[in-house]
Amino acid sequence: MSNWIVNEGISIVVIILWLAINAFLFVWFYLVYDVGPKYQYSREIYGHALAWARAPAACLNFNCMLILLPVCRNLLSFLRGSIWCCGRSVRRQIDRNLSFHKLVAWMIALHTAIHTVAHLFNVERCVDARVEENGTIQEVLSNLGDGPNETYLNFVRSKVPNPIGGLNVAFTFLAGLTGVIITLALILIITSSTKTIRRSYFEVFWYTHHLFIIFFIGLVIHGAERIVRGQTDDSLKYHSPANCSANFTTWGPENPKCPTPQFSGNPPMTWKWVVGPMALYVFERLIRLWRSHQKVVITKVVTHPFKTIELQMKKKGFKMEVGQYIFVQLPVVSKLEWHPFTLTSAPEEDHFSIHIRIVGDWTEGLFKACGGEKKEFQEAWKMPKIAVDGPFGTASEDVFSYEVVMLVGAGIGVTPFASVLKSVWYRYLSNESTLRLKKIYFYWLCRETSAFEWFADLLQSLETQMQEKNNAGFLTYNIFLTGWDESQATAFTVHHDGETDVITGLKQKTQYGRPNWENEFKTIARQHPSSRVGTFLCGPEALAETLSEQCIGNSAADPRGVHFIFNKENF
Repeated sequence: MSNWIVNEGISIVVIILWLAINAFLFVWFYLVYDVGPKYQYSREIYGHALAWARAPAACLNFNCMLILLPVCRNLLSFLRGSIWCCGRSVRRQIDRNLSFHKLVAWMIALHTAIHTVAHLFNVERCVDARVEENGTIQEVLSNLGDGPNETYLNFVRSKVPNPIGGLNVAFTFLAGLTGVIITLALILIITSSTKTIRRSYFEVFWYTHHLFIIFFIGLVIHGAERIVRGQTDDSLKYHSPANCSANFTTWGPENPKCPTPQFSGNPPMTWKWVVGPMALYVFERLIRLWRSHQKVVITKVVTHPFKTIELQMKKKGFKMEVGQYIFVQLPVVSKLEWHPFTLTSAPEEDHFSIHIRIVGDWTEGLFKACGGEKKEFQEAWKMPKIAVDGPFGTASEDVFSYEVVMLVGAGIGVTPFASVLKSVWYRYLSNESTLRLKKIYFYWLCRETSAFEWFADLLQSLETQMQEKNNAGFLTYNIFLTGWDESQATAFTVHHDGETDVITGLKQKTQYGRPNWENEFKTIARQHPSSRVGTFLCGPEALAETLSEQCIGNSAADPRGVHFIFNKENF
């Protein structure tokens, strides 16, 4: 239970607080519009749909204030690096920024749906109220504003029956037109954000996601016409709806107890909620624009097996920590698209590098532009212009704050740990004695043998270095080839039984199939009975769920026992 609190406690508190604020805003504004005297006459026209429209609108304001903050990466990196602001537990919550971003997006979708459906009923009621038979309170309220010294309540001013009247409202009123636009924009943003679209058609995801600009512009001006109206405070002093609603036929100057009620529209409030986050995001984009014009030189391009290309680069003033990532733009491929990549170099190196898997149109374009298909030597000045934004902080930065760590990489997800292991290697070369990290358990899961080749040299160097330092036990690595079945693995082992592994060239033999995580965690727990074990993953969500469960399940109930602290890379 204690480890569940360590791993999930702050996240659960944040989610509960966020849900509680949403619930409070919904109930509060629902009661304001459904019970209070200010909107009693409004309810005569709209019915309960008025409250059902305004309550989610308040929640939309709150969530639209939050939605941009998790993607202000420079702000998050600043907070992450501020010791006065963020301890290790808080930094781990910052690393879940994209998960919270998605939750907020789904909440926006939910409240948008409620708000839209409720307003469809409201428009229908307003149009119908204009054509009601004489003698009804709806007819009297709808006619207000047509004479002197009156203010209107029903924003539909012409007697056009449905459905033509509803279409007029949707496309001739600013609120209706902006409502249609921002709803369509939201639908495109959400539907293109699915995992399938992001992985297979990243460009579609990237371009449609930038419809958020239209969404926010429409959101800010959506209420500018003030079509939702209520009785003014001054009017309530002289005209009580509770006493006068039954005598609506006698309203007027000649009736001092029930003069004609006066109405006014609600002032736009959304801009007050979103102007701060919008300003922060604009500042974020300005920083990116400034960085995009700083010179970056590609010093080396290395083509690795498994459709992987390595770019080594230099940039004046560039400083990084282990496991951080950058955004890369290649103008010759696309002048708008920025793609995230984990840095595979170490802070101790005089360059920074990334490894890119060639899996889509953009990466194919980068591969060709960097001369990946050419066999001859390429001069550095012939390399295409490249823009780099970052680096940005990740969970892997905290690796050196633990004495024992588990590093789990799946496929190309090994890249952040390349940076970690390189940094460890450099620190051992410099005989650094202040290294808190005493033990690394490294797991790498790949489907094909060729995926191991580009990373094997680093592991071999580390293996040799640790033996020379008489610290061979510092690094325990386990490489799993998941794409082979048991019969293939058995036949291969029989024919290749040497001192070193035939696939990787390492002394540690490659294992076949998937790890038994229950056994792995129990073994580590036995060997480190009183340690906090940092568990770091860069891989798919299914594996993240498994490791998170194992971290909780294999941690001791005693605070003095072993505790596995789960951390996951998020882009």
